[in-house]
Amino acid sequence: MKKSLYALLILLAGCMWGTMGLYVRHLTAAGMTSMQISWIRSIGSCLLFALILLIKDRSLFRFRLRDIWCFLGTGIASVTVFNYCYFQTINLTSLSVAAILLYTAPVIVMLLSAPLFKEKLTPKKLIALAATMAGCVLVTGVLTSAPVLNPLGILTGLMAGFGYALYSIFSRYAMNRGYHTLTINFYTFCFSALALTPLAGLPGLFGIIREGQAPWLWIVLLILIASVGPYLLYTLGLTETENGKAAILASTEPVMAAFLGIVVFHEAMDWMTLCGIAFVLGAIVLLNLPVRSKPVQTELSKSIPDQEKEENHD
Repeated sequence: MKKSLYALLILLAGCMWGTMGLYVRHLTAAGMTSMQISWIRSIGSCLLFALILLIKDRSLFRFRLRDIWCFLGTGIASVTVFNYCYFQTINLTSLSVAAILLYTAPVIVMLLSAPLFKEKLTPKKLIALAATMAGCVLVTGVLTSAPVLNPLGILTGLMAGFGYALYSIFSRYAMNRGYHTLTINFYTFCFSALALTPLAGLPGLFGIIREGQAPWLWIVLLILIASVGPYLLYTLGLTETENGKAAILASTEPVMAAFLGIVVFHEAMDWMTLCGIAFVLGAIVLLNLPVRSKPVQTELSKSIPDQEKEENHD
């Protein structure tokens, strides 16, 4: 598979993550809290990945105990911290501010990947990163309205971005240790579900289910389209894509969220939103431009001009 196809997998993962708000709105309307939705997402994904492993290859359940920190990193330090802090930020500030703080993640991934994995901070990457950040700011519409700022909300927003970024970091460590993408995804959601269990308010959630108020269609879509699918594609894409580049490519998420807001919820689209989408798409195109390679001069080619000079001289 060509590297461009791996990049396409990450783009698709970002688009699938961008649909999450659609499902969350319906589940919230049914009376579920943010933590209950997060727990459903994690436990459902864990069970589905377990089923895939049972069918595909049971040996993929195995991992070395000394490597457990990789999965604790993806499951708790990343997914659990991201979910909790992101929802807290939304409650303490506004959706637009929360989205902008979340998209500090590509910056964090790029800065961490440089010393940890020796990824180069090239001018092309830095330009694409700046364009992505600008695009996210414009798409969220924070410049056209007065943002609700709260010191604690800013802190939790930055922590959400940090948690979001850590998935790329810990997944890379797990892959470097030879673990399959399915193994990484299964243990990510296994540990995330365990960590969220005491926070989710399960008696209240089970009460909603017993009363028949649980919208099962949106629960299934949340697990398949906004969790299992994108995490599988993103982790697979990471096998042939640098962390910093992958984090920028996944920024199709806010673009998809804005598109769904316009189409499904009839939210207004202004010139800033269009410019923001153009910035993000431009950054993606820039990152995928082919690198020009300098022609390699062989000893034979070097000697040709010298021979021509000698013949002309004669």
